[in-house]
Amino acid sequence: MAALIGRDLLSLADLNSTELQELLQLATQLKSQQLKLRCDKVLGLLFSKASTRTRVSFTVAMYQLGGQVIDLNPNVTQVSRGEPIQDTARVLDRYLDILAIRTFAQEELETFADYAKIPVINALTDLEHPCQILADLMTIQESFGRLAGLTLTYVGDGNNVANSLMLGCALVGMNVRVAFPGGYEPDAGVVEQAKAIAQNQTEVILTNDPEIAVKGAQVLYTDVWASMGQEAEADNRLPIFQPYQISEQLLSLADPEAIVLHCLPAHRGEEITEEVIEGSQSRVWDQAENRLHAQKALLASILGAE
Repeated sequence: MAALIGRDLLSLADLNSTELQELLQLATQLKSQQLKLRCDKVLGLLFSKASTRTRVSFTVAMYQLGGQVIDLNPNVTQVSRGEPIQDTARVLDRYLDILAIRTFAQEELETFADYAKIPVINALTDLEHPCQILADLMTIQESFGRLAGLTLTYVGDGNNVANSLMLGCALVGMNVRVAFPGGYEPDAGVVEQAKAIAQNQTEVILTNDPEIAVKGAQVLYTDVWASMGQEAEADNRLPIFQPYQISEQLLSLADPEAIVLHCLPAHRGEEITEEVIEGSQSRVWDQAENRLHAQKALLASILGAE
């Protein structure tokens, strides 16, 4: 089991390559029921953003480990009335064993972790979405039997998913290409982190040309063109992002055995076509299921389940 007992996961960069590989191996064992672990602990979910897959997969994962879950909806806690993060963190620290936070600013997550002694997991911020990428890498490994040497191309908005994908791919020895319209690039600091992890052993390429980016790639990945909190910009973004739609035409430029991933929810006819997401090369539903197994492995590793 990965040696993560008591640790936070605020970014994929908090893991090294060995720890990430061990997490993926554990997730596979839990999915196949080769291994069964128990953990009588309490997980808190403090989500300031809407959630389906993250909320349900964390909840089911904790129940299957034998633990309990408390859904701390900010609207029904003192957080909604302006209680300082520091105060909430220090109180929850005395009630819970582990906390998953889904919020906007990465800084808010980091402040929470600074004031809470219990482990804190990034369940999504505007900067990163590490738990999603654990499931993504698991799905790719199931499809190809390996990760090292493969090429993943992400097309669309350089958002939190793109940021975490660059880190995750670099850690497992995958090439990663990110294609985006000008002005919608990934976070510069994360790009530098990913390149430092890759150490010229794998590619971390940024481009504005989606056709060049997908050429020969084994994995094509996209996300919505306007993330949570950016809905007001959605209509203005449509013509800008249209060339970055994963269509059958764009998919035809990839490796013939390429798979397609999307972290969901999907806007069919925008970032991905109906034909592609429902086509034979789509692994979107396996990817969604693997959120459960990957997060169960993460919880088990951090809490020392036996």
